[in-house]
Amino acid sequence: MKNLKFLVLIAIFFAFISSQLYSQQKLEVFQKGEELLYEVSFLGIGLGTVKVVSKDEVDLNGKKVYNAYCEMKSYSGIPFVELHAFFDSWFDKSLSFTYKFVGNNKADANNWDYQKVEADYPNKKIYIEEWKYKQQTMNKWVDFDKRLNDGASLFFFARQFTDFGKTIKVPTIINNQLESTTLNFSGKREKTEISAVKYPIKTIYFDGKADWEAIYGLTGRFKGWFSDDNARVPIKAEMNVYVGSVKIELIKWTRSGWTPPRAD
Repeated sequence: MKNLKFLVLIAIFFAFISSQLYSQQKLEVFQKGEELLYEVSFLGIGLGTVKVVSKDEVDLNGKKVYNAYCEMKSYSGIPFVELHAFFDSWFDKSLSFTYKFVGNNKADANNWDYQKVEADYPNKKIYIEEWKYKQQTMNKWVDFDKRLNDGASLFFFARQFTDFGKTIKVPTIINNQLESTTLNFSGKREKTEISAVKYPIKTIYFDGKADWEAIYGLTGRFKGWFSDDNARVPIKAEMNVYVGSVKIELIKWTRSGWTPPRAD
């Protein structure tokens, strides 16, 4: 009888895993040519924009991966806020971990800081390179035995697993440091409103905690709302930065065949 109970538990476990994988496979998160533009605001004042572009499926060292690009740029004339940064990420087609990351952040009128991260998973090592003011400040291999995400690939990871129904801690490399990001995928359905859409949008809510500090002091608790459809487009988010809690809201998009799903 004990053996029978054990077999039943095993069967239930595998049925659960299979259903989770099936639900993820139905999604169509990455679409070549997708462009998503967000405005970042504080107390109703626009600070700048974030643009995320799904570029293409490419070959990286003999492996087919996805490549995406992100640009963060502050509006001109905003006091105490000046930011211009570009990020490229090459990540697995499962959208669950990264292979390579390259970042450029404007330091001043004549200089850009540069970062590169490459993962050698078979040998359990991570390569990290950094340049500041045209001088190399870091060039090292770090032992690491887990798959990880960078700041750009984490955007797609969250989209893929928003409806996972679990809280997970994701190894994350930020500012050349190996950290972690806690993501609480509750699967909670909510209606969300944004200025760019004239009706309530069907969304899935999630929240989490950044156990790290990124550009402009991004850290700590955050929450977001993704479209409740196969695209899982991020609609709105709230995050903590130097100035306080900022709102990040979708203002423009290019995605073939996609319209924000209307809430009932």
